[in-house]
Amino acid sequence: MTNSPEILFLLVGRGGSKGLPGKNLREIGGLSLTGYKAIAAKQSRYCSRLIVSSDSTEIRAEARRHGAEVLFERPAELATDTASSNDVVLHAMDWIETHEKRRYDAIMLLEPSSPFATPEHFDEAVELFTARKAGLVVGMRETEVSSIFVGTLGTDSSIGCIVEKMLTTTAQRRQDQAIEVTMNGALYLVGWDAMRTHRKIYADPAASYGIMMDRMHSIEIESAADLAYASYVIEHGMLDASPWRQQA
Repeated sequence: MTNSPEILFLLVGRGGSKGLPGKNLREIGGLSLTGYKAIAAKQSRYCSRLIVSSDSTEIRAEARRHGAEVLFERPAELATDTASSNDVVLHAMDWIETHEKRRYDAIMLLEPSSPFATPEHFDEAVELFTARKAGLVVGMRETEVSSIFVGTLGTDSSIGCIVEKMLTTTAQRRQDQAIEVTMNGALYLVGWDAMRTHRKIYADPAASYGIMMDRMHSIEIESAADLAYASYVIEHGMLDASPWRQQA
């Protein structure tokens, strides 16, 4: 891989969303979730190209308005509730290889439902990907609670499995637990060759890495309540929206 890898940024979005109808075109501070992701992607130093994959004419038009290329319409079978991100990424790769006879070093999957990733986050992911010769880099956030306090509720309302875990440590205060992280949905950078080999995003533990993002930039929108919270964050200046507003 060269010092300046070629990265295909892939903005994805279905027209149908049961949790929040029309989610990908919903607006925060006058800008759609699709717009947030497209604008940030275009500002990344490593964005060789930004394309959109959607079954929705409106989403494709919104993405194009913010600088994305529309190469194809996503097939209906890849726009259902059960369609996987793996299949959507592979479809885009197949299209590029078949119609343009070319490949990229990696593909950056971007979902509008996590709208607040910045160009700097994308750049950090690419630089980590290159430095580690990774197969995958994803956005991560700190979990609200340690896994020692998490488990299943028994059919009889028992929480025995959680208490058993708690009894294995003398540090039972939440603030004494080691920081744990989880994926935040903000970005998925997967190597082109790795995706071709494994045909899925999560495949090789030894080649998988994550970049840390703070709570505000990790906001995920799946419901009306999430959208209201994200709007509150922007409207009250809890997150600097100027990088997007200057480019909108």
